Amino acid sequence: MPDIPNTPDRPTTLRHLVAGEWVDGEGAEAHSTDPAHPDRAVAVYRTAGKTLLDQAVTAAQAAQPDWSAQGLIQRGLVLRRAAALLADRAEEIALLMTREEGKTLPESRAEVGASVETLYYHASRARAADGATFPSAHPEEIIRTLRRPLGIVAAITPWNFPLQIPAWKIAPALLWGNAVIWKPASDTVAVAAAFARVLADAGVPAGVLNLLLAPGSVGAALVAREEIAGVTFTGSVTVGRSIQAAAVPRGAKVQMELGGHNAAIVLPDADPAAAAADLVAGAMGSTGQKCTGTRRIIAVAEAYDALVPELKSRIEALVVGDGLADGVGIGPLVSGKARQEVESAVEQALSEGAQVLARADAGPASGAESGSASAPASDGSCYYPPTLLAGHPGLTICHEEVFGPVTTLVRAADLDEAIRIANGTRFGLTAAVFTCDERAVRRCVEELDAGLVKANAPTTGSELHAPFGGLKDSSFPAPREQNGDSGAEFFTWSKTAYLRTGTPARSRS
Repeated sequence: MPDIPNTPDRPTTLRHLVAGEWVDGEGAEAHSTDPAHPDRAVAVYRTAGKTLLDQAVTAAQAAQPDWSAQGLIQRGLVLRRAAALLADRAEEIALLMTREEGKTLPESRAEVGASVETLYYHASRARAADGATFPSAHPEEIIRTLRRPLGIVAAITPWNFPLQIPAWKIAPALLWGNAVIWKPASDTVAVAAAFARVLADAGVPAGVLNLLLAPGSVGAALVAREEIAGVTFTGSVTVGRSIQAAAVPRGAKVQMELGGHNAAIVLPDADPAAAAADLVAGAMGSTGQKCTGTRRIIAVAEAYDALVPELKSRIEALVVGDGLADGVGIGPLVSGKARQEVESAVEQALSEGAQVLARADAGPASGAESGSASAPASDGSCYYPPTLLAGHPGLTICHEEVFGPVTTLVRAADLDEAIRIANGTRFGLTAAVFTCDERAVRRCVEELDAGLVKANAPTTGSELHAPFGGLKDSSFPAPREQNGDSGAEFFTWSKTAYLRTGTPARSRS
């Protein structure tokens, strides 16, 4: 596989990693593009199909038992080497990420850094206690638990965090002795290939990690395979439920994160300037393309009027442009299609009675004026201006996830109403409350339907050693992600052994 160039004038040719070899696909030609310059291809490749899928499954079956037999410490050393290699290649991969996904270069650098830490963290788990011991009623018996790998895991990952989400799925899967077949999102295949190269160069054996660059139909065929013992997926509710229907009936484990519609409640005692800084960061960071992004701001009583000027000034000051340019805070959306989806959602909100309270300058080639009611583009532009809407809880945009730099401000009379509004969607990933009232914080922690609740902090961001996951349609009843204990729970089966001292045979004379 050739080195991945960081120049816009020549796309790299990608191949699939199957059984330790970089091989061409048998399907149609495809490519990823630079969303800041949609006419520029970043990478080209031929997609994988049934033949490569069959080969990947066969390779994983053959390689997994030996990988499991190496033991936790040896597998942890491979992850440690991968972390060091990723750190060495950090700038190259960050540049590639910005060119292919669109996020700003500082955001890409931060994601690479977080992925390095993820690999080191799971590598360190190799030396933690494996299992537990229990007392036995029999004086010469010990009861202990131990873990065995699932076998083959399918990892299906999204484009919005093309390195970090794969890292927090693949690292624990490998640590616990599984083989992995990875199908990344088609918008960020070059970043996926770069990470697969890191893992292969670090010593992940042939067949233990297989990378298939393929459309969603191949992902569906992958999770339907009887050989797949576990599926870890981040993406839409629709696709997640289809994975659930295919995998769960045959007894495969499923771990899913399916998006969010995250609310931040602001009470009157909160400092409006401090709250607004966190709210804008949570709503607009990564161009709003985070499952944990702040989609709704629920201002209680007089907090509403205090927040408006603070939010307005911060949003209108955001600089939109190419993520590689100095001073840019908001990059393009990942594709022209993504931009059209955001634009349609905002237009529907306006037709339902929402109003634009604030809007940043739209960015290159978007055709919008700052503060205009809509931002049409017919040239394939991927830019959309960060937008603050004023609305009410009944708006469609207050219920359906919109993956872009848009958030809606609504009023609530008191905390009771704010909690009802926050809980009034099918999602339950993250939530936040801004207040100095500890009793209000405790109420929100207990009553908000969210897997993560934050006080006086953005809805975005999480620590890799703490469990991550949601409630309701944001997740699936399974062990959480990121946290090492959760990784052990999902990527292994637990066994219990009763070990009693044996009685030697009597000698025969």
